Amino acid sequence: MEINEHLSLIQMNEIPVVVMKHTTGEAKIALQGAQLLSWQPAGAAQDVFWLSEIEPFKAGQAIRGGIPICYPWFGPRFQPSHGTARLRLWQLSDYQIDTDKVMLEFSLFDEQGIIEAKVRMRFAETCQITFTHYGQDSAQAALHSYFRVADITHTEVQNLPEQCFNQLTGRVQNVPSPRIIDREVDCIYHLEQADSQIVDQRWQRKITISHQQAGEIVLWNPWQKPTSSMSEEGHKSMLCVETARLSRPLQFGDSIGVEIAFNTF
Repeated sequence: MEINEHLSLIQMNEIPVVVMKHTTGEAKIALQGAQLLSWQPAGAAQDVFWLSEIEPFKAGQAIRGGIPICYPWFGPRFQPSHGTARLRLWQLSDYQIDTDKVMLEFSLFDEQGIIEAKVRMRFAETCQITFTHYGQDSAQAALHSYFRVADITHTEVQNLPEQCFNQLTGRVQNVPSPRIIDREVDCIYHLEQADSQIVDQRWQRKITISHQQAGEIVLWNPWQKPTSSMSEEGHKSMLCVETARLSRPLQFGDSIGVEIAFNTF
């Protein structure tokens, strides 16, 4: 279904998806979770984000890839893991199309029609995502970004701190920076510098991730097939660098955001 010249609504199995095609690039956003699935800026040879090649797109099931929104909690502290927002339908509540940018706004409402959260996405030379919490209770949030890489063994993450909480061991540990992924990693860093970079040697591209109003960065790669929604080789072409507010939860009206820039070298 065409919304306008640049926006349309399609169905990916059981999931309604907004498709954007514009001179600045192309993107897909699932209405379940207001989840950005794909962004390929103009001139880019590959998508910036990783999406599981065997994703079934089943309603009510978490979609593996893109940028899932973990809210109002992070991790398995409650069920479902990473909160309910990524499993619920959001509404495309506003949009603005200009010659040099596209703005999309998605809203999440409760059963009484009261707004719980908004996500604003801005696509131009960069991709900017801002999540705003409107719930009465404090909440955790994370933009669980899955970035696509050519080969995880030829990729490094720059500008991370040299200490993190290792969720695999439950301990704080010293780690190298820049960081090369050569085993399973699941680490929470306290944010020290606003920008992180993924340097992909095979594709000769750098992705700069600017963490906005965040408290933590989460780095994750399972180094094996973790679930039925990822192929046997899927972990070799993805890396999660997540923008999070965990120890300092969001209060009513607070926002967390990320801006993603892409360039080749």
